[in-house]
Amino acid sequence: MGRGKIVIRRIDNSASRQVTFSKRRKGLLKKAKELAILCDAEVGLVIFSSTGKIYEFANTSMKSVMERYTKSNAEHQQLLNPISEVKFWQREATILRHQVQNLQEHHRQIMGKELYGLNLNDLQSLENQLETSLLVIRMKKEQMLTDEIQVLAQKGNRIHQENIELYMKAYGTRDMSTSASRNAFIVNSSYNLNTTTAANLNSNIIPIHLQLSQPSL
Repeated sequence: MGRGKIVIRRIDNSASRQVTFSKRRKGLLKKAKELAILCDAEVGLVIFSSTGKIYEFANTSMKSVMERYTKSNAEHQQLLNPISEVKFWQREATILRHQVQNLQEHHRQIMGKELYGLNLNDLQSLENQLETSLLVIRMKKEQMLTDEIQVLAQKGNRIHQENIELYMKAYGTRDMSTSASRNAFIVNSSYNLNTTTAANLNSNIIPIHLQLSQPSL
């Protein structure tokens, strides 16, 4: 026999009411934690008991949840009123316009323009920003060059290995050893020829002896 349907109404017995409150409160807090974890939601839960005791849960912080709720509720109320909605978007447009103007002014100052209104501290701060940006750019450039060099080196090694494999397939190891011996013979022959030629040239040189004599009177 299944459980009967529970009538949702106030429990008259204070002891039973307290037990039910404790059980339901724990279950509600558990569901709130599961909702925050499973659905990546920002959850805030506040419970006041009949005795005035407060129980709360927030997966971020109760302060941030309340601030977000207050802001969202105010914006929602403004959107419900057409006049307030127009004022809201006008205010947002004004804020964005000021932000764009500040960014444009900062960009001109970085480019070295419109510096007449800056004092020494402002100029020093601007110089520090430029030096930091230049350092980051140089580091990024060096990293890119290093990566390109490594890629080219890997390609060169791969091409060299492929050439060796193709030569092995075409001529085999015997031809490679023969070619190496032939190259060594050519080098030795060239060396011997150069040595013999140099010796022959030295042997064909006729020594010349010079002697001083007194002049005849």
